[in-house]
Amino acid sequence: MSGIAGNGCDQLIPLQDRKPLMEIERSIITKYKKDIWSKFVKAVKGFNLIEAGDKIAVAISGGKDSLLMAKLFQELKNHGNDNFQLEFIAMDPGYHESIKQLLIDNCRHLNIPVHIFDSGIFKIVDDVAKDYPCYMCAKMRRGALYRKTQELGCNKLALGHHFNDVIETTMLNLLYTGKVSTMLPKLKSTNFKGLELIRPLYHVEESAIIDFTDFSGIWPLNCACMVAAKKTGTKRYEIKALIQQLKENFQDVDKSIFRATQNVNMDTILGWEKDGKKYSYLDDYKDKME
Repeated sequence: MSGIAGNGCDQLIPLQDRKPLMEIERSIITKYKKDIWSKFVKAVKGFNLIEAGDKIAVAISGGKDSLLMAKLFQELKNHGNDNFQLEFIAMDPGYHESIKQLLIDNCRHLNIPVHIFDSGIFKIVDDVAKDYPCYMCAKMRRGALYRKTQELGCNKLALGHHFNDVIETTMLNLLYTGKVSTMLPKLKSTNFKGLELIRPLYHVEESAIIDFTDFSGIWPLNCACMVAAKKTGTKRYEIKALIQQLKENFQDVDKSIFRATQNVNMDTILGWEKDGKKYSYLDDYKDKME
């Protein structure tokens, strides 16, 4: 592209406004050491996300979260932790050509050697889920990424979900499905044997990611969906707004939501589910009375 890049929302950003690569990389361990780098390392070590011999497929959507995640992985290797391999993958679900070019330009500027592969998911989803395409699209994207991960001989797939994604998912499940359920930092795939999904941005707040992106001058892709652009949005935006509203009256309510999933008092829970089987507190109520 010559001089300007579009974000899919009719806004153009001069490519020359991007910070030099060296300055962007240095900022991760200096300017953003506390809010991004340390929290990334905390998740990697605390949840044992990376083990010696791992070959990790880093999924790049082109958005702010995944671009930062890719740079964090590179920085981790540059700082002595070089006992794992990386493959950077990006799925093209049917982007407009200018959107795909923006993805390529950003990865080139950030020195991310990305493998882009086609899936045609936008067209498929438009045919089978016209009114509410987002859930189907997300499910198909995940499957396509897992298949590519397996094809490249990787044993882990890294996704760019961050702290706010975690608490928003928790609230979505609580308010709309009636379940106490959250987004885990790592889990084993049920459909692709031997593969694990990891989320190394688990502790990183979205506000820090936005600040880093603005500082770097990189213009990331938004959803860039050709299907849902003029259709019904998801409830996640409502939950995001609700949490922001709650923060006005309850200090650190977002952190309280996060901690709540780690402090479940099973003695005060009516029921729970484990390995597909449901349990009730009444199951052993009589035993406690004796």
